[in-house]
Amino acid sequence: MSVRRAGLPVTLKMRHNSHYVEDIISRTGAAIGRMIRIEQIHPNADQPRKNLGDLQSLTDSVRDKGVLEPLLVRYMAEADNFMIISGERRYHASVAAGLRELPCIEKDVDDGETMEIALVENLQRKDLTPFEEADGVQALADRFALTHEDIAHRIAKSRSSITETLSLRTIPDEVKAHCIEAGVLSKSQLLQVARQPNETKMRDLVRRFA
Repeated sequence: MSVRRAGLPVTLKMRHNSHYVEDIISRTGAAIGRMIRIEQIHPNADQPRKNLGDLQSLTDSVRDKGVLEPLLVRYMAEADNFMIISGERRYHASVAAGLRELPCIEKDVDDGETMEIALVENLQRKDLTPFEEADGVQALADRFALTHEDIAHRIAKSRSSITETLSLRTIPDEVKAHCIEAGVLSKSQLLQVARQPNETKMRDLVRRFA
């Protein structure tokens, strides 16, 4: 007989550490802890984070302890299902772990707000590379016509940090690929690379760092 697997073990409660998603809910007054069947939940095709990384450790954790932080979802009436705004890695890990339902927070937002929340939530993660962060900041600026000061306020960073992050986009794609291949991903090192006067000097500096 198969054992029904739920998303949150009865002996555990959801985490309540400070988090952007929880901050949203504290302002809206929406309920936390609604369980939604996993087949009713679908990823967002426009999710700004394309590389989900290695999910094995997260899958093992979900299989052992369940999902400790709810997903943020949006109800799609035309499809009668829920689209993920935040929590796609948790969703895929839960699918791999064989869960039947997940703890979710439903938020009534439009397409623009969905993209903004997804971008900001991703930018507040600590496992993005500086290049991924730079692309996310630029996407946020382009989509909502935000200044560096506006972005700094939304993701709780200094304006100078935002300006530095965006400067990494001046590094040519081939040099970026060289940095990734060489494991040169420290923001301080990449800022020095970005300040070089030409691509040749950028490559030379990456080799020195590597």
